[in-house]
Amino acid sequence: MIKLYADYHTHTTYSHGKGTIMDNVMAARSKGLSEIAITDHGIRHLTFGVKKKNIAVMRAEIDRINEKCEGIKVLLGMECNIISSEGDIDMDDEIRKHLDILLVGYHMMVAPASLKDTWNIYGLNYMDKFFSYNTEKVKEKNTISMEKAIRKHKIDIITHPGARISIDTAYIARVAVKAGTALEINSHSSAMTAEHVIAAAKSGVKFVIDSDAHRPEDVGRLDNGLKIAIEAGLDSSQIINAVK
Repeated sequence: MIKLYADYHTHTTYSHGKGTIMDNVMAARSKGLSEIAITDHGIRHLTFGVKKKNIAVMRAEIDRINEKCEGIKVLLGMECNIISSEGDIDMDDEIRKHLDILLVGYHMMVAPASLKDTWNIYGLNYMDKFFSYNTEKVKEKNTISMEKAIRKHKIDIITHPGARISIDTAYIARVAVKAGTALEINSHSSAMTAEHVIAAAKSGVKFVIDSDAHRPEDVGRLDNGLKIAIEAGLDSSQIINAVK
């Protein structure tokens, strides 16, 4: 039996979640979790990105919560975005020094690094989504950009791989395992199927099961991801937020 103790992907009102940091913490504790990460959207996520000036505020708030709340550890993270074909993300040293955990994923509503990147990442993917434009070549470009991001940054978790933009999950798993990066089985998204997990697991990569909660009541709601993991034949040793 696989028992999970943490939810490392949750959003708050600092981006476009519906609850406060404390709301998420209390929800996690009520579900019996001993760890939670607050991982609002990166600063270049259009409309929903966390304000850079708020990151230090969030750090201070989480430090106070950790001092006062027993039985649960709260981490500050961010779900950053890939903003260029070279694997750049919306993160700098000033932001990174505040964070305990770094998540990175593809999102479609992001300000890319350049006009060229706007086309190479978002233009091509929108074309492919609606017109099946050069599907395999677009997927290859996406995969290479993700590979470069993993090699360039110390990423803890790749969020919902394949959910927003198509990638070669098995190939990314081989890159991720060498970097110590986990692949997320997202309980909110069905993109990471059991078949994807089975293919990725052959590399020895680790997985994490998260809620991607945007409401406090969804924090710790991990059953969908756990079902996929069990269907794929994973055991606790392959899942970083599972009790060993």
